Amino acid sequence: MNSFLGTKAPTARSPRSRFTTFICAASACLGVFSLIWICSAWMTDGLHSPRGLDMVSDSSGLRTRSLFGKTIEAVAVLSGPSNVTGIVSFYQPRGRGPVTVSGEIKNLAPDALRGFHVHQYGDLTNGCISAGPHYNPFEKTHGAPTDKNRHVGDLGNIKSNAEGVAVFTFKDWQLSLNGPLSILGRAVVVHNGTDDLGKGGNEESLKTGNAGGRAACGVIGIRS
Repeated sequence: MNSFLGTKAPTARSPRSRFTTFICAASACLGVFSLIWICSAWMTDGLHSPRGLDMVSDSSGLRTRSLFGKTIEAVAVLSGPSNVTGIVSFYQPRGRGPVTVSGEIKNLAPDALRGFHVHQYGDLTNGCISAGPHYNPFEKTHGAPTDKNRHVGDLGNIKSNAEGVAVFTFKDWQLSLNGPLSILGRAVVVHNGTDDLGKGGNEESLKTGNAGGRAACGVIGIRS
């Protein structure tokens, strides 16, 4: 009987139709479960990483934190074979843009210019010499901070006053506290001599600026 009181009786569904309905429902459920699993994995990874930060590596193999969107502050406490000491701070808002470098270095020669650079390594096991060369990921020659052709670590000179104290603040657009070129974990070094900014006319000038030995150094680390 096809109808009862004007209403059509339900027709039997074919096995193919029932199978199609089952597949669609299963796919929808799997989609929801997949989304839940992905979100759970993402949140767990964020909780297990320090401060929810991703870890990346640069060409030297140094693991650095990816901090885009976060304001980063770092500090280095300097000491060394001489009596030169100091504290240098680094600040980068939102993990991008220029890095503000500020510091106070004591016990320098009065009214002197002293080379000031970021070096490749944060290894001070053999004193400042273990910090390696200037940080130079693009393999350029040594230059002034304002030169396009310079090491990333080339920060020029700091100037001391009559009491042998250098107090400074400046911004540098090549430094970064974030990503694969981050200077976190590297070392900042104050030299015994004046940096000639690559204008000395000899091979050493294009490597170190003839800045001489290393008076003091410190590893750059995230400020607490």
